[in-house]
This record gives sequence, structure tokens and C-alpha cells, in this order.
Amino acid sequence: MNEQLLQDDKQLRKAFFNFLIPVMLANVLQSVGQVFAMFIVGRNLGVDALAAISAFFPFFFFLMAFAIGIGSGSSILVGQTFGAGNHEKMKEVVGVTLAFTTILSIAVAIFGGFFIEWILRFMQTPANILDMSISYAQILFFTLPIMFWYFVYTTFMRGVGDSKTPFLFLVVSVILNIAFLPPLVFGWLGLPAFGLNGAAYASVLSNLVTMLILFVYLHKTKHLLRLDKTILQHFKLKKDILTSLLKLAIPSSISMVAISVAEIAVIGFVNLHGSNATAAYGVVNQVASYAQVPAMSIAIATSVFVAQALGANSTEMIKKVRQMGVQINYLLGGAIILLMYVFAGPILALFIDTQETLHIAKNYLFIAFWSYLIFGHMQTVSATMRATGVVLWPTVFLIIGIWVVQVPLAYFLSHHTSLALNGVWLAYPITFCVLFIMQYAYFKLGWQKRTLQAMLK
Repeated sequence: MNEQLLQDDKQLRKAFFNFLIPVMLANVLQSVGQVFAMFIVGRNLGVDALAAISAFFPFFFFLMAFAIGIGSGSSILVGQTFGAGNHEKMKEVVGVTLAFTTILSIAVAIFGGFFIEWILRFMQTPANILDMSISYAQILFFTLPIMFWYFVYTTFMRGVGDSKTPFLFLVVSVILNIAFLPPLVFGWLGLPAFGLNGAAYASVLSNLVTMLILFVYLHKTKHLLRLDKTILQHFKLKKDILTSLLKLAIPSSISMVAISVAEIAVIGFVNLHGSNATAAYGVVNQVASYAQVPAMSIAIATSVFVAQALGANSTEMIKKVRQMGVQINYLLGGAIILLMYVFAGPILALFIDTQETLHIAKNYLFIAFWSYLIFGHMQTVSATMRATGVVLWPTVFLIIGIWVVQVPLAYFLSHHTSLALNGVWLAYPITFCVLFIMQYAYFKLGWQKRTLQAMLK
């Protein structure tokens, strides 16, 4: 965090956008790859295969929550140490995080791989898609360490303000995934036709190849975060680093787990309405990833810039970054959500070829999507607080919002009112509004009165 950014608002805004744009493009591109897979599966393998992926995703997100929490925590520590100019400590953070990620990913892979059948049955997955969901899920779970490492390493690079390199290699990953998908699904080039499992194999293979190329690139360009002896010598569990990491990662992971467990409960409500409802739920969630791109990207950028500003002891910049993020959320996020409302029919028809499923999907989109603007505002403020080490209360509010508001409300509205399935969708915007009120109250009455300081020296 150089002096020019500390003193020049115009330069700060330019730096923020230079970081934000690759992050947004990365999120869009990642969704493009996922949408392509959904398109291939939905159009060629049918609605049951599409529903099989949709039924499995909430639990997969549950386990990925641990990687997201670690990545979020490590990027804050990397940002703070980088902002303070302490590169040795920064590399120590990277080494310890990689060691912990390796242990955790293996444990999560074993748990998910062996217990997925019982869990999918518990989630009331429709019988006609159960076997497909189990087979698809086991492939992704047993190869989870690859995904964890790749995900966490890209968050390190963003922590030092490098969002371009992760984006460029995501381009490589998506291209590889698109290239691998048809041969593995349909059995081209003399390969076996793996069907739905081919989509899982394509995802794993593209991540592995991309990660290996990334490590070679970082080494050849002598990138600050290349995997060298100075990082590998810290490949161990060190108490001070691990304590700070877990202080940030555990609440973030708990937040993600709370969201994913709630989605498991919600998809249980959805599954009761049959595989058409399950497929619609999966497709709209995929489309929703585009509506959430501004919110998630701005939160990442805000977290990195706030962490670096804190490392440089500039509380004034923290305020400027937060205000900038909120403004961009409403302008950019509003424009994208408006387009999705206008073109909802054609967008959903790309993936859905049955009228009943299309009708369910449209209802979901129209009822819920406007509230992603509230979600985005909330994410930016939450990212600001988390980057300064304040993680407990945002996590508490999220858990309250999900388990006291969303899940009970979704159950009540869908089971005991005429809204039926639409009651599940309506619970989303109501929850976002309640969460926003709680967070705003704490932000004004609690966080703004704190003395802020970096976690590592």
C-alpha cells in the first residue's frame, strides 16, 4: 500500500477498479465454465442428470466452506503483512496455510467420499437421480485436495493485490474444462463415454493441469509468491500463525457451513416437489452466480484493500474503500440484475426444455433476485469488518438470519400457506433484509468505535 494511494483518492479508485475488474471477470468466467457444463448435461443427458448435480451441490458447498474460510483468512493475513512490507512474515503465512490446507482437505475428502450416499438420502434426494448424484459426488470429493490447493493459492495472490494472474489462469482452466468435457462425457477420441461422471473428471483434470502450469509460471517469472524454499521451509503448523488464521477462518467457515446446511435444508423442501423443482433450483442458482458477481467481487476487493490499508496503518483509507465498494455494488449490481429480469425467459430456456421446470425457475428468479443488492451491501460491510479481524458478530448475525429466519420461514411458507414452493423463494429476500438491519446496527454502534490494528507483526 504505497503513499500515493494513501493520499490520492483518484489513484485509489483506479487501483481498486484495476483489482476489481479481473476478479469480476474471473467470477463470470468461472460461471461460464459451470454453465457450459450445465448446458451439456441438461441438453444431452436430460433433466435427471441436471437434477443429480443440483441435489449434490449444497453438500459440496458445505465442505468447500472450509477452503473458503481458510482462503478468506489467509488473504487477510497476507494482505496485512504485505501492506506492512513484511514479506518474510507473509511467506510464513503462506507456508503454514498450505500445510493446514493439505491436512484439512484430505480429511474432508475422506469424509465426503464415504458418507455422501447417507447424506444424499438424508436430504431426500429423489430416487430416480440418487445413484447418479452419488457417483458424480464421489469423484469430486476424492480429488478435493487438488481443488483446495488451487483455490487457496489464488487467494494468496489476491492478498498481495495481484488479481490478474489468478484471472489469466482461470481462463486456462475454463478452456481446458470446456475442451475435456465433451470427450469425457460422450466418449470422443477413443475414450470411454463416462456420461455425467465425465463432467466431474473434466473439472478435476482441468484444475490439476492449471495448477501445475501456474506453479511453473510463478517460478519462471520469479513471482513474490512462487512456491520456493522460503515458503516450503514454513510448511508446518506454527502456533502464532495458525491461531490468527483460525481466528479468521473458523468464523468464515462457520458462516459458509451455516449457509450450506441451510441450503441442504432448503433443497429438502424443494425436493418434495419432484425432480423438476430440483432442476429449476439448480439452474437458477447457477444463473444467480452472475447476479452475485458484483457483490462477491467487490467484497473480495474490499477485503484485500482494507487489509493492506490496516497493515499500512491508514484507517482513513479503510473508510474510503468501504464507501467505494457500497456505491459500486448498487450501480453495477443493479444494472446486471435489471438485465436478468428483462431477459429471464431466454436465459433460463438455454438450460431448461420443459415448461413446468421453466415456470418454477422463473418464479424463483423474479421473487428473489432483487434482494442481491441488499446482499451486496451487506457483503461489502462484512468484508470491511472481517479484514480488520472482526469476525464474530458478522458470523453470529448470519447464523441468526439463516436459522431463525430463513429456514423456519421457508418451511412455514411452503408447508402452511398457499405460496407452496414460492414460499421457499420468498424466504431469501426477507432474510437478506433482516440480516442487513442487524449488521447495520452493529456497524454503527460497535465496529466504528473500535481501535483497529493488524493481527500479525
